[in-house]
Amino acid sequence: MTKNELVAKLHDIEWEDFEVKAAKSELPKNIWESVSAFSNTSGGWIVLGVKQTGKTFEIQGVDNIEKLEQDFLGTLRSEKFNQRLAVTSKQYDIDGKKLLAFYVPEVDLKPVYYGSPINTFIRMGSGDQRATEGEIRAMFRDQSFGKKTEETIPDTSIDMLNLNTLKSYRFALSQTQNLVNLREVDDAEFCEQVNITRNGLLTYAGLLMFGKAPYVLRYVPTFCVDYIEIPGPTIEQAEVRYTYRIPEQDNIWDSVQIILRRFRTLVDAPIHIKEDGFATTDESQYNVLREALANMVMHGDHFDSLRSCIRVYTDHIEFMNGGCFPLPVKDIIGKVYSKLRNPTIAKLFRFVGIAENAGYGMNKLASWESLTGTRPSVDSDRTKAIVSFPLKSAIQRKTENSDDAKNVPVNVPVNVPVNVPVNLTETQRQVLARIKENHNITHREIAEQLSITDKTAKRATMALRQLGMIAREGSDKNGHWVVVKD
Repeated sequence: MTKNELVAKLHDIEWEDFEVKAAKSELPKNIWESVSAFSNTSGGWIVLGVKQTGKTFEIQGVDNIEKLEQDFLGTLRSEKFNQRLAVTSKQYDIDGKKLLAFYVPEVDLKPVYYGSPINTFIRMGSGDQRATEGEIRAMFRDQSFGKKTEETIPDTSIDMLNLNTLKSYRFALSQTQNLVNLREVDDAEFCEQVNITRNGLLTYAGLLMFGKAPYVLRYVPTFCVDYIEIPGPTIEQAEVRYTYRIPEQDNIWDSVQIILRRFRTLVDAPIHIKEDGFATTDESQYNVLREALANMVMHGDHFDSLRSCIRVYTDHIEFMNGGCFPLPVKDIIGKVYSKLRNPTIAKLFRFVGIAENAGYGMNKLASWESLTGTRPSVDSDRTKAIVSFPLKSAIQRKTENSDDAKNVPVNVPVNVPVNVPVNLTETQRQVLARIKENHNITHREIAEQLSITDKTAKRATMALRQLGMIAREGSDKNGHWVVVKD
């Protein structure tokens, strides 16, 4: 930092990479909090000899600058902190007053703390905040970024894998041109070649991808890939908690197969007629969601108590992962960058064509805007990462190019699955029949006619609305039912 840069900073409010302290003749006690915070965040400058009052800075200078510098650097060379820090110092003379500055770089192995892990700090805006227990645990886990799932598990074997799952994966692989030389080898050899096992022992990656549930939960009790469809734009606005939730699966591969089938109901897949008369289906939107799913499980921290989860709302789909991005998002999008938390899991997905080549995944996700005209959002902090994609409703997709679009009832539910056979229960079929006969029928009347409870009648109409079969125009008291489709 040059003298002019320092002066410029002193004319502004305190920056997130810049901390001032008065420190006239001795080091302030809270200076070590700033050292920890900058080390654990993005690095920054600590400047001694400046007093802050509100949003203004007053240059006071320091006495005996050489002693302060030696005390600071000497403390860092002692065992006060849990690791040695490569801090640099610089002296300034501004209007005859001496200032002492230290640059504290971000470190690779976090957390940095003094005394004990409870004294771990992070930089939040222009201040230092004590890290939470969850943030500290996340830092410790990130020390094994790209390593933990590559480790082998003692006393394990291929017998702990779900061989039907492995068979499903190998079939998917056979539909590509990848690893052709492994098509005829037995399962044991195949597993060794792709790092599912190593010297006969399962890797964590292999167990998570293909393991039987009891063994997965024994060695990775936090494992879960969750998927929930919520009938509202937020959880609070949903009439019920959810309309679908994936049953717990043995492993990652089984979970992904079910989720991919659900994805096909959420997005457009227009058919294009080629010049030769043959039709092709454009699955670009589906492919983006598939990439997002692959990225979630490839980069997820499966040892975190914050479980990976996909939430499908009526107007957007949200992918949430425990563990943060390895770099700020702005430093990843638009660049070929690859730093994998789970390298073997990533390779297994790339072998079957579910994920992009290393470094291109974020760009694939960003293509959602050009495909749909809506921009995905990315939010990442020190404990989780969330990627969200706006969704069109099924009714919008069906009618936006139709002459009848203006006649669609305003209360038709959004995000209704398309291209999926509608299998109604007997109660739902009877309720739909009563509504077709009388668009003004009430839940009480339905219940009386079918000899069911009011609550059962309401559940049936709610399900029919979510399936896009019916809609409600007007209030519950004075409105009426609209049959959208038979």
